[in-house]
Amino acid sequence: MKERGRFMDDLAGVAQGAFSAFTGLRDEAEAVFTARVEAVIHKLDIARGEQLAAVQDLAANTRLALETAEAEIAALKARIVVLEGGKAAETPVVVDPITAFPQDVPPASPSDLPPGASNDSHGGNPPTPIV
Repeated sequence: MKERGRFMDDLAGVAQGAFSAFTGLRDEAEAVFTARVEAVIHKLDIARGEQLAAVQDLAANTRLALETAEAEIAALKARIVVLEGGKAAETPVVVDPITAFPQDVPPASPSDLPPGASNDSHGGNPPTPIV
């Protein structure tokens, strides 16, 4: 009976050693895989989750700053109108809704037109300014 106990102890020791070796192999394989994935990410210049979150935060802060600046500009425009005695600007700025770039505005009256030009480039109706 004592022989059988010693045999089981030896077998348990071998099993434990094999388990330890497989655990070491698994850790080594995981480290190699992680290193290769890191190399591919670096080579392809892919953003990590932390970097993406930082860029998203930056975009949100920029969007908030832009909205604040637009509100301040609108308030300043309103103040200019009040300070000028309620007069609107003589030539409104027309912004193309697709490109968001200012467009040329036709002169307000026919006397402002150059000689030989007509004021019906927009079908007789001047463009509506976007405020």
